[in-house]
Amino acid sequence: MNLGLLIVFEGIDGTGKSTQCKMLSERLSEKGIGNISLAEPTRGEWGMKIRQLLTEGRNGISPEEELAWFINDRKEDVELNINPALKEGKVVLMDRYYFSTAAYQGALGFDPKQIREDNEKFAPVPDRVLIFHNSPEKSLERIESSREEKSVFEKRDYLIDVQNIFKSFTGANIRFVSSDASLEDVHAQVLCEVQDLFELKL
Repeated sequence: MNLGLLIVFEGIDGTGKSTQCKMLSERLSEKGIGNISLAEPTRGEWGMKIRQLLTEGRNGISPEEELAWFINDRKEDVELNINPALKEGKVVLMDRYYFSTAAYQGALGFDPKQIREDNEKFAPVPDRVLIFHNSPEKSLERIESSREEKSVFEKRDYLIDVQNIFKSFTGANIRFVSSDASLEDVHAQVLCEVQDLFELKL
């Protein structure tokens, strides 16, 4: 494999996307396929500002400023991590990418289509986008059982709006994955949805 692959895991929190991203990474490693797992927001300067905002609230930060932070964080991620790994021929697994920005900021009133277009001017388009979904109630239940406090973004009505935007995305590279089944069954579905990208059987 001369050129790398970019596979993105998307969906609201509590859909199991992060777990499935890790499971796919482990499967690829078992098969001897070089891969790297990345997550956004990053742990860089802009990403840490976003993480603080998500846990503590906006504190006067406007939605426009917040969107700019996401863009700045992603530009840095593309330059420092994503593009170099792709050039090395690695499979890059992303836990969130610009589809999350389009969905979450779109639910705040921005145009999701415009956000996608703006990001695709500098960020590589994924070979496969796996959008995980289940009921917002189940997602919130999972979030509450795994954390002491919820992100300011994790409110039921808001999550419904975000998930509806995720469901509206179209493209030949997009696949929807129901995460209501067991971890193993969802993992099997993930393998089916990415198998065509690989020459060997996963």
